[in-house]
Amino acid sequence: MVRTMVPLPSFLRRSWMSRPSARPASGIASGDEAVLDAPDDRLSPALVAAGQGEYRAAAELLAGTRAAAEWENHDGYARRLAAFARLRSEWFEDWRAAEPDDPGALLVAAQLAVDRVWSSPARAELLREVSPLITAAARADDRDPVPWRIALDHARGSLAGHRYFEELWEAALRRDPHHFGCHVAALRYLGAFCCIRFGDAPHVPSAAHHACFDFAELAAQDVPADSLVQALPAWAAYGYLIEGGGPGVTRERLDAAADRALALSARFAAADPWAAPVRNKLLYVLLRLDRGQDARTLVRLIGPYVTSAPWDRFSDDPLGHFLRLREHVLSGGGTPAAAGLLPAAGDVLPGHRGHHRAADH
Repeated sequence: MVRTMVPLPSFLRRSWMSRPSARPASGIASGDEAVLDAPDDRLSPALVAAGQGEYRAAAELLAGTRAAAEWENHDGYARRLAAFARLRSEWFEDWRAAEPDDPGALLVAAQLAVDRVWSSPARAELLREVSPLITAAARADDRDPVPWRIALDHARGSLAGHRYFEELWEAALRRDPHHFGCHVAALRYLGAFCCIRFGDAPHVPSAAHHACFDFAELAAQDVPADSLVQALPAWAAYGYLIEGGGPGVTRERLDAAADRALALSARFAAADPWAAPVRNKLLYVLLRLDRGQDARTLVRLIGPYVTSAPWDRFSDDPLGHFLRLREHVLSGGGTPAAAGLLPAAGDVLPGHRGHHRAADH
């Protein structure tokens, strides 16, 4: 029997496209054609309008995805609009002033408030001050799971207890049991905190990674084959490999996670921007597992659509780093670690442990 909800384990047990150039014979976009975090055809006009000081296109975009219950798009668009408002706020301030009760404006405001304090050393304290904004966004449309995804991120960042987090998780599932953003938020919480039967314990990497894989694998079993949640075990593998690997997670389990994400990727067309976040992070996993042939195939499927994550972990120029890595992979060279493009197996990224980037949530 297929479950409709996956419980958490018990805790008590920018760059845009540059000038066009010829596409090489390999079918891979040249460096001049590659794009970083490119908006899709629906988001792009809203960002252009916002850049001109006009908020109505953004309001209509979020209203449309909310009305159609397109929650994955709704979440992604809210994140991108909040990121733009963080850089240029005039259009958003006009929106809040003109339509203070607009659910879209309230949602972006909640995301923006979390984003602004995420990298602060006083993050836990500052996040507690933005709780009312998240509550307002959740009350604006009781069907919308995205405010609850923000609440899950907020709970992790503010060091909320496990029982409270589980209450948020159950509320999120009631709104959309298959929402990828909420599942990723839960996975990251599990990765950040390892709990034993009686109370909290210090971070124990092997136990945390086991909890992440258990949760991700169970979730992926309970969703349709085309759901983004199918990629959740690969997210667990990514977290494990970024932390430097170590004992406790078998190679078989890592390969199974990659295989599940590859099957999901195959459901999308080549050079599909919707699949870009999954494909870029999966490429890192494949390379760390030394699955060169799968990596070469995936590079071709990524096409020109590059995402900042995970490449911004290795360079201040994530697009350039990806292009160098892509050239290396397609040339059939040695391991990326040997070429200095990725950390070697067993290495932890410099400054990673305990370091919180804005994009981490």
